[in-house]
Amino acid sequence: MALSKEAVLAALRNVQDPDIKKDLVTLNMIQDIEIDGNKLGFTVMLTTPACPLKELIRKDCEEAIAKYIGEDIEVTVTMSSHVTSTRDNAPLLPGVKNIIAVASGKGGVGKSTVTANLAVALAKQGAKVGVIDADIFGPSMPTMFNCEHEQPGIKKEGDKNLIIPVQQYGVKLISIGLLTPAENAVVWRGPMASSALKQFIADTDWGELDYLFIDLPPGTSDIHLTLVQTVPVTGAVLVTTPQKVAIADAQKGLNMFQQAQINVPVLGVIENMAYFTPEELPENKYYIFGKGGGRKLAEKHNVPFIGEIPLVQGIREGGDVGYPAIMNSDITGEAFKNVAEVVAQKIAIRNAEKAETKKVEINV
Repeated sequence: MALSKEAVLAALRNVQDPDIKKDLVTLNMIQDIEIDGNKLGFTVMLTTPACPLKELIRKDCEEAIAKYIGEDIEVTVTMSSHVTSTRDNAPLLPGVKNIIAVASGKGGVGKSTVTANLAVALAKQGAKVGVIDADIFGPSMPTMFNCEHEQPGIKKEGDKNLIIPVQQYGVKLISIGLLTPAENAVVWRGPMASSALKQFIADTDWGELDYLFIDLPPGTSDIHLTLVQTVPVTGAVLVTTPQKVAIADAQKGLNMFQQAQINVPVLGVIENMAYFTPEELPENKYYIFGKGGGRKLAEKHNVPFIGEIPLVQGIREGGDVGYPAIMNSDITGEAFKNVAEVVAQKIAIRNAEKAETKKVEINV
């Protein structure tokens, strides 16, 4: 077959996005086709810069050109991305493509650590990312991002004052911990905490973001209801440890999002502290909190199991000094990178298969 734009598109109709199960041409993922003699270049526009299957898609494209046009074609495939969204024309946070709630049900399972590392992992791969620390009474994000002593700025926009979030490691961050002295307790009733979350959402200059993570407090409380009543949430990620006590509480959090009145898609379950591994002996795994609890929870409720994060001393050390584990090229960095890629993948699948989440309009 002669090399032409039409022939290229015909050949690439045989290449499917492995997640969305449609061909790349139908999904409008093939762009900027350039032909010069027997040289061919084009761009594949992925649904996320963190796509874990990008090299597979590249290889499938090259093989399709060779099979349907000719093996003598010199092919250059450029991999780019445009993060998908169902939040078109959103009145609140119009520049934010995806709002992701990270919940646990139980405290102490490392939810904030997971959130921080997910955010930095996606930022490292080129995404625009923000984090709202919605744990008003126990804010830990400033410590994890090593910015406890920084303060958000203020800008005037019309008659409104907007908070300018702190930026660290390529992530925009807002937390009550950036607005109050670190040693002070926040002693507020529920409505005050909910009001603070609304300000973090509506009165902060978030600009353009691909992903905005909301680090929720433990339990199923006012904060959770305020979130789903304020903005449509793209999806929720559940974080748990393997033991029965944590699974029981994570199940309540999962059930909350699946209630008919709330109906937020659950993107999947992450099992943190899945096993202990000494950094010097990475092949040794000790299941000190039990084994497979997170996977069983996901299977029971027919939601994806996103992955496991090991219990390694370096993760705790990174959180304490404000240098997330994803910044390291070791077993912990690789684990968080893999989990972040799957989360981005699940968001893209959710956006392709489901309509926009609706705000909760009733009192629950």
